[in-house]
Amino acid sequence: MDQNTVGAVLPLRSRADLAALGPGVAVLAGGSVLFAEPHDHLTTLLDLTTLGWPSVTVDERGLSLAATCPMVEIAALSPTYADTWAAAPVFRQACTALFGSFKVWNVATIGGNLCAALPAGPMTSLAAGLDADVLVWGPDGTDRRLPAAEFVTGNTTNALRPGEVVRAIEVAPDALASRTAYRKIALSPIGRSGVVLIGRLPPQGGFVLTITAGTVRPVQLRYPAVPEAAALRADVEAVDAWFSDAHGAADWRRAVSVVLGLEILEELG
Repeated sequence: MDQNTVGAVLPLRSRADLAALGPGVAVLAGGSVLFAEPHDHLTTLLDLTTLGWPSVTVDERGLSLAATCPMVEIAALSPTYADTWAAAPVFRQACTALFGSFKVWNVATIGGNLCAALPAGPMTSLAAGLDADVLVWGPDGTDRRLPAAEFVTGNTTNALRPGEVVRAIEVAPDALASRTAYRKIALSPIGRSGVVLIGRLPPQGGFVLTITAGTVRPVQLRYPAVPEAAALRADVEAVDAWFSDAHGAADWRRAVSVVLGLEILEELG
């Protein structure tokens, strides 16, 4: 969709250039969300891709994904690190939850998907499911980190403050070493996700179930050890963030999350 109120697209060369952010100014990465609907208040876009951030960085601190990293590169991590990370399969699995074609995979970015804060955002599912941190650049030159599960605060709302941008999504080595299990369900074979669940067994023990798409924000259930099925069922049923829309009713989302959560428990436990 044309954004016919935009009169300038400015390439960014340094962090200092982000000072131009303000009313009517937004950052541009892949643009798959930005150009999906009208934004009549915008007059200027700041192109993040010209900052030249490496999409993927792997070192002793774990995995860092630049906010401008496209989903096609995230999906490629699964075969690339299949013999290195126990959690490798979940990268491509999460990408398959996107309601879009391979052409969208080539432009949609992890940062843009998180910032859009749609309940069905697959990168929200991935980042929250792996207990990633979101690295945020502030307008005063400072950085802050917050858990990805807390970054999305509601349906299309996030924790960014005025003038802030997402710089990277960081996954710790322990999360990469975790065994994972993934489940998604939708009302139609290629429809928008009704619920997405990611289960994780950390190497140090415990069990984490992350529920997204069917809730207005990520919901995590944490246990010091693998729980009994009855306890997990009760905890999923007690979640209070379900919502209804054309892609599923709240009671259906709760019910199928119980079923899928128990499947994940059986697979990992």
